Amino acid sequence: MRILMPLPDHDFDVTEVAVPWRLLTDAGHQVVFSTERAGVRPEADPRLLTGVIFGQLGAEPEPKRFYQELTADPGFAAPIAWEAIEPADYDGLILAGGHAPGMRQYLGSELLQAKVAEFWGLERPVGAICHGVIVLARAGVLAGRRTTCLPKYMERMAYFSTAWRLGRYYRTYPAYVEDEVRETGATFEKGPVTTARGTATDDGPAFIVQDGNYLSARWPGDAYLFARRFDQLLTT
Repeated sequence: MRILMPLPDHDFDVTEVAVPWRLLTDAGHQVVFSTERAGVRPEADPRLLTGVIFGQLGAEPEPKRFYQELTADPGFAAPIAWEAIEPADYDGLILAGGHAPGMRQYLGSELLQAKVAEFWGLERPVGAICHGVIVLARAGVLAGRRTTCLPKYMERMAYFSTAWRLGRYYRTYPAYVEDEVRETGATFEKGPVTTARGTATDDGPAFIVQDGNYLSARWPGDAYLFARRFDQLLTT
C-alpha cells in the first residue's frame, strides 16, 4: 500500500513520524512524504532529539534511532509538493503532529486541508495523531465522528511546567487542541489520564480511537499502537 504523510518543513514530532514510518515500511508498505514545496527535506523538532529541558521530555531512544534511519530514506529527502498530491493515488493518509512553531505551516494550510478533505471523501484509511487531528478539524470532516487528539490536560501540563524557560513552546495556538476539535461537532474521547508511554512491546498505556476507516491517537506515547492498528486498517 502507498501511504501519504504530509509534513511541515520543520518542527514535526520525532516519534509520531518515525515510529509509523518504521513499522509500516517494515510491514511492506510505502510511505510517501510531502512538504509545501517539492524537494524540501523536512526536519523534526530538534528539542525532541536533544531533550526539551535539562535533557528531559524528548523522544525515547528507539524512536530517535528510527528517525536517524528515516533521514537516510531517499523519499524523505525528496518529498512531493502539497499541490502535487493526487489523493486517489494513495491507499492511506497519516497526519502526524508536533507542537513547536514550525507546525503552523502545516496545520494552517488551506491547500493541504483541501487535499485532506478530498482524500477523506474516498473513504480510505485516515490516521491522525496529536496535533495532526487539527488538520482534519480545519478540513471540516470531523462533525459526528469519534476522535481523540492531544488532551487539554496534557497540553496544559507541558506548557505550565516549561513556560518559565521556553515560553509558549508547548502552546501552538491560543486555543487548546482539544477545544478546537470539540468545536467541530466531533465526539472527543480523552482516554485514561496518564503520562506513561506505549512501547514496541507494551501497548498497555496507549490509547487510540477507531471510527470506521478513521484512526486517531493522543500523543507520541500512542505511536506504536497507532501504527500497528493503521496497518490493520490498510490490510482488512
